[in-house]
Amino acid sequence: MTETTHLQTTPPGDGAKQHSPEYRVAVDSLRGLRQDLIHDAFAYRPLPRRSTEGRIIRRLPGRLRKYATWTPHALIAVAALITLLITGASTGGLVLLVCPLTVIPVLLTMIRPVGAFWASMVSTPLAVMLGSDWGGWPWAAGSFVCHLTVLTVVAIRTRPRTAGWMWALTALYALVADSGIGPTYLYGTNSAPMLILSAMILLCVTVWHVRRDAVQEVTAQQTVTAHERSRRTLLEERTTIARELHDVVAHHMSVVAIQAEAAPYRVENPPPELEKAFATIRENAVAALTELRRVLGVVRAEDYEVPDAPQPTLADLDGLLANVREAGLTAEKVVTGAVRELPQGVELSAYRIVQEALSNTLRHAPGATARVEIGYVLGGLGLRIVNGPPPNTSLIKPSPGAGHGITGMRERVSMLNGEMTAGGTDDGGYEVAVYLPVALPDEGDA
Repeated sequence: MTETTHLQTTPPGDGAKQHSPEYRVAVDSLRGLRQDLIHDAFAYRPLPRRSTEGRIIRRLPGRLRKYATWTPHALIAVAALITLLITGASTGGLVLLVCPLTVIPVLLTMIRPVGAFWASMVSTPLAVMLGSDWGGWPWAAGSFVCHLTVLTVVAIRTRPRTAGWMWALTALYALVADSGIGPTYLYGTNSAPMLILSAMILLCVTVWHVRRDAVQEVTAQQTVTAHERSRRTLLEERTTIARELHDVVAHHMSVVAIQAEAAPYRVENPPPELEKAFATIRENAVAALTELRRVLGVVRAEDYEVPDAPQPTLADLDGLLANVREAGLTAEKVVTGAVRELPQGVELSAYRIVQEALSNTLRHAPGATARVEIGYVLGGLGLRIVNGPPPNTSLIKPSPGAGHGITGMRERVSMLNGEMTAGGTDDGGYEVAVYLPVALPDEGDA
């Protein structure tokens, strides 16, 4: 009898992938260090000029505004000059060799910011060793100013995580330098002032970065919100028009179907051809009504309720004018031409256009006077709503708008194949002129 032993083995690759959380954190940290300070460390990244749209620059004269765009470069040049003066004053020996070590990293921040940090780290011990004055360790006076300047500029030009890595490497250098390599026991150390000042500066720069990113995000969100609000307003207006169109057309198609069904009973002994014709009319009307409800009925929201009252027409304008007069608008109505009954869609659209124009007058020109002109002309209906400028004595301030009311008017006019113009008048007011074509009875019968 043979005993078989089964051994369960782990695939070679699985065990290697299972690491402790500490190992993964260390690997991620080293990956971040490589990405921020090692990868393309000396890449060419020139410092851009300031925009002329800044709050201060845009107020300057034209020639001065052109030079003001170089302000960041000028500030770095001034910092390099200050560093040069401090280095020359504090270095007693090879000053011609030490000065470039402290000035070049500062100037390098304008074209290769990350490389400037490494240049500052390398030049710091060299400046101390070449200088004859050991009064500062591990940073000489010029190197101290140089490194703080480099940290500040590079932190501004990069992201907050890079600032954290730079401070960590600075602290590591200070720790190594203070561990007995240099003459700390003779001259003391200035690592603590460097680390404290650099931490405060980098913290302020990080807060500035966070605030700037938040402002940009809010601005972008506001832009998207305004665009979506505009689109939503336009869709709501179109939905309203579609609902009203559905109500008007559905009513007339229902009337056609009922009249076609009742017509044969009004004639004594109608011929079969007449009954068949009316039956066909009724079937087509019912089919068209069903298709209309299928297509346009989808625009009704679940909470939309059909109004019990009939849709307003031009005959209801007196009530509308009375309402706006109560709101403080002086409005008058002038009717020219022979008043006649128009199609319900034209009546409704004309009423809505006048309503929106008067509402815009109340919002944008409080206290002004308005005039509504209605012209019944051959083949159409003319509307003109004009208002004067708001009086200077008005206590009510105009409220800004996004132009959605004008968009809604144009949608209604376009639906009826009409024409519309809207714009300011010479006296500072506003005028809306609309022409809605109406087919003549002969044309409709044809």
